[in-house]
Amino acid sequence: MNGAKGSIEINMPPISKEKKGSKACKKIAEKYSCKNSILKVWEFCKEDTNRVTFSLKVGLAVLLVSLLILCRAPYQVFGASIIWSILTVAIMFEYTVGATFNRGFNRALGSLLAGALAIVIAELALKAGQTAEPIIIGFSIFIVGTVTSFMKLWPSLVPYEYGFRVILFTYCLIIVSGYRMGNPIMTAMDRLYSIAIGAIVAVAVNVLIFPIWAGELLHKEIVSHFTSLADALQECVGKYLKDDGCQHPEFTKTVMDDFPDEPAYRKCRSTLNTSAKIESLASSAKWEPPHGRFVHIFYPWSEYVKVGAVLRYCTYEVMALHGVLHSEIQAPYSLRIAFQKEIEDAAREAAELVRCLGTDISNMQRSLKPCPLKKVHSSAEALQRTLDIHSYILTSHHDPPDTSSKAQSRLSHALSSTFSNLSSHMGDLDNKLLEHSSDLPSQPLQEESHHEMMRKQSRRLHSWPSREVDAFEDGGNFSSDCIPRMKALESTATLSLATFTSLLIEFVARLDHLVEAVDQLSKMARFEQEAL
Repeated sequence: MNGAKGSIEINMPPISKEKKGSKACKKIAEKYSCKNSILKVWEFCKEDTNRVTFSLKVGLAVLLVSLLILCRAPYQVFGASIIWSILTVAIMFEYTVGATFNRGFNRALGSLLAGALAIVIAELALKAGQTAEPIIIGFSIFIVGTVTSFMKLWPSLVPYEYGFRVILFTYCLIIVSGYRMGNPIMTAMDRLYSIAIGAIVAVAVNVLIFPIWAGELLHKEIVSHFTSLADALQECVGKYLKDDGCQHPEFTKTVMDDFPDEPAYRKCRSTLNTSAKIESLASSAKWEPPHGRFVHIFYPWSEYVKVGAVLRYCTYEVMALHGVLHSEIQAPYSLRIAFQKEIEDAAREAAELVRCLGTDISNMQRSLKPCPLKKVHSSAEALQRTLDIHSYILTSHHDPPDTSSKAQSRLSHALSSTFSNLSSHMGDLDNKLLEHSSDLPSQPLQEESHHEMMRKQSRRLHSWPSREVDAFEDGGNFSSDCIPRMKALESTATLSLATFTSLLIEFVARLDHLVEAVDQLSKMARFEQEAL
C-alpha cells in the first residue's frame, strides 16, 4: 500500500454497473416478453373456457346494437337516442344468465320509475313558468339524489343497489335533456325505447348462445369441494404416518412455504375463500328459469350455501391436522406407526363418506346403499378406544395395564420397546450427570465477564417467550435442571400424536352435520333414488 516496505498490494477490479444494469434489464425483458404474456393468457383461458365464451358474447351483443347506429335506416327511425342501447348492453351483460336477469330487472325497474318521475316533474315545472322551472328541476334532482343514495344503504335493499343507481342517473339525464330540448315526454319515451332494445339484445345473446348458468356453476363448485376435502384428508394422514422425520424441514420455512408437494391440500385450502363466490352464484341462480337438470321452478339454491358452509368447517379441521403435520415438535415415528392401523381406518372411512356424498350431489340421486356413516363412527370409536387404553404412554412411563386383546398386546409391546430405549438413554444421561457433578470444583464460580452478561441478556430479549439461558442451551456444562426440561419436551412430543388423533375424531364428528345438510338438500331438490 502506497509502496511501503512489507505491504501487500491488492488490485480489486472496478464493479461494472453497466453489466448489472444489463442483467436486470434482461430479467425484466424475459419476465414481460411477448412469449411469456401469450403463455399466461393461454393458461388463463385454458383454466376456464367460459371466460373466452363470455368475452365473445359481449363483443357480439355490442356489435348487434351498434349496427342500429351504423346502418342508416335504423338510425333514421330511432335517432341519436339509440346510443342508450349500447350503454345498456355494456352495463347489463354479466357472466352468468342469472346475473344478467338480475341486472336487467334492476335496470328495467329503475328506468321505468325514473322515466315516470321525470315526466311528472317536468310537466309540473312547465306549468310553474319559466322562472320557477329551473328551480323546481334543480330541487327535484337534489331530492332524488339524496333519497336514492340513502335507500341503497338500507340493509334489506342492498341487493337492489344497482336499481337505485339507475334511477338517479336516468332521472337526471332525462329531466335535464328534456328541459333543454323542450319536450320531456318524447325525450323520456325515446330513452326508454333505446334501453328496452339494449336489454332485449343482451338477454337474447346471453341465453341463446352458449349460456353460462349460475346454477350449474354452483353445483359443480360444491361437488369439487367434496373431492378436494377427501383428497386433502387422505394426503395429510398418509404423509403423517409415512414421515419418519429424516427430511423434516425447519418450522419457519415450512410455515411460509406453499407446500408444492401437497397439491390436494393447496386446492382444499383455496375453498376457504369461496364463500362469497358461492353466495353470489346462489343469488344469481334464483333469477334463472328452469334449465337442464334443474327443472323445478323454486329450486333450493340456498341449501347449497348451507352445504358449502359445513364443508368449510370440515376444511378447517383438515388445516388443523396439516398444522400438526408440519409442527416443530413431532411424536416419535415408532409411536405413530403403533397407531397406524386405527388412524388409517378412520381417515379412509371418513374420506369415503365425503366422496360418497359428493357423488350423490353430482348425480342428483339418493343412494340406497348402507350409509357409510356407521363405518366412520365405528372406526373413530376404535381409535378413541385405543387411545384410552394406551393413554398412559402419552403422559408418563408407567407399566401398561393387563389386557387380553391381541391387538392391544401387540400395540403395548411396540410402545413399551420404544420407551424402554428412551428410558435406558435417560438413565445413562443421569449417570453421566452425577459423575460430572462430582468432578466439579467446590470453589465458587467466578463472576461472568461483561461480554457474557451482555450476550445472555440479548438472548433473553430476542427469545419468545422470554426465558433464562441455561448451561444446556448455552453450549456449556450440563446441569441437573436439564433433565426435567428434556422430559417435558419428550412429553410434549408424544402429546402431538394425541392432538392429531383428537382432531381426526373431531373431523368425523363434523361429518354428522355434513350428512344432515346433504340430506336436507336432496329432500328439497327431490333427488331421484338410485336404482339398485
